[in-house]
Amino acid sequence: MASGFFAILDDIGALMDDIAVTSKLATKKTAGILGDDLAVNAEKATGFLSSREIPVLWAITKGSFINKLIILPLIFLLKWLYEPAINYILILGGVYLAYEGMEKIVEFLFHREKKGHEVVEESTLPEDDEHSEKSKISSAIKTDFILSLEIVIIALGTALEKQHPLITQIISVSFVAIIATVGVYGLVALIVRMDDAGFFLQKKSNNKGFLNGLGQVLIKGLPIVIKVLGVVGTIALLMVSGGIFHHYIDAVHHWVSENIPANIPEQVPQFGLGIVFGLVAVLIMTVGKKIFKLVKPTNR
Repeated sequence: MASGFFAILDDIGALMDDIAVTSKLATKKTAGILGDDLAVNAEKATGFLSSREIPVLWAITKGSFINKLIILPLIFLLKWLYEPAINYILILGGVYLAYEGMEKIVEFLFHREKKGHEVVEESTLPEDDEHSEKSKISSAIKTDFILSLEIVIIALGTALEKQHPLITQIISVSFVAIIATVGVYGLVALIVRMDDAGFFLQKKSNNKGFLNGLGQVLIKGLPIVIKVLGVVGTIALLMVSGGIFHHYIDAVHHWVSENIPANIPEQVPQFGLGIVFGLVAVLIMTVGKKIFKLVKPTNR
């Protein structure tokens, strides 16, 4: 009886060890995507009134957890039913990310004047502001879904490489997914509250000394961080999407291997792929919207 009990404990210990090792390897492999996830979501979670930053971020975080709850069983079910479907879903997600990244660039180049009135709109058009907030939350959750999908698939691939049993795969991938959500949105929360921390330090120090200087740095640094994250987030969208096209479309992978010199980092052609696919997606969506407006019946 005792030997059976200790055998169970030994099995549990071996299982936990496998989970720890697999989770560690999977986290390393997804580190780049987690960095992209941080940049993209920090950019999407900023630009709101101070009183709305945490509620908006919490709404996105809840959406991210729901995304994981949908993705995890879906991926394991697809792996069992028809594994190639995972690749198709990833490619469609890559198209969405590329479109979103290029749409931002096109908007910046050709419609920059629209961004100059955001603060005024926040104070004078509450209904529009509420609509904009919901739209940004929805966009952030959709983007998180695609990035989460890739994180989960890479984590699963790590578990499959080690040929672990199904229970180890499920626990390891779930652990990585939870850590990704908590880690990313925890850092985003710190970033968006930089200015509040700065004001607190200034008040605490009575606007004197080192703490006051640190508070000024935090306050003045937040707009810079937001702008940098906006640029980095857009680049991240294009690079993540380009990486999906590179790794999961055989024709694209072969073309890159045959035409791009080996001494050039793979991130360069991946970024180019994101731009090309994104431009095509933007063009198709623009033409599609114009056609839809033409054929849409008008209300009289």
